[in-house]
Amino acid sequence: QLQLVESGGGLVQPGGSLRLSCAASGNTLNYHAIGWFRQAPGKEREGVSCISRSGSSLRYGDSVKGRFAISRDNAKNTVYLQMNSLKPEDTAVYYCAADVRLLAGCVLQFHEYESWGQGTQVTVSS
Repeated sequence: QLQLVESGGGLVQPGGSLRLSCAASGNTLNYHAIGWFRQAPGKEREGVSCISRSGSSLRYGDSVKGRFAISRDNAKNTVYLQMNSLKPEDTAVYYCAADVRLLAGCVLQFHEYESWGQGTQVTVSS
């Protein structure tokens, strides 16, 4: 059974950076597409970024393009989300999710993912 654990969240000032990690246990991530999603209070869950099994296909939500970068290290069974130029509107709980059925590419629709982490809080505030 695949288990995902997010880490790296915290409080950061506007313009700052954070790197989130999504570490897997119980199974290898090699055969999974991975997505990062976020949810702010009172708002719907939003697709932030995703990466295909091979790492060759990446997608980003419009609100984070040019500021966030997703990567994966299959040897460490970990996926990363580098977040730069953070804004107060990036404040949310960030979740990583995995799906083994996405054979090629990845998608930013949360309902396509079957395994989820517990989330990590990111707060951008001065």
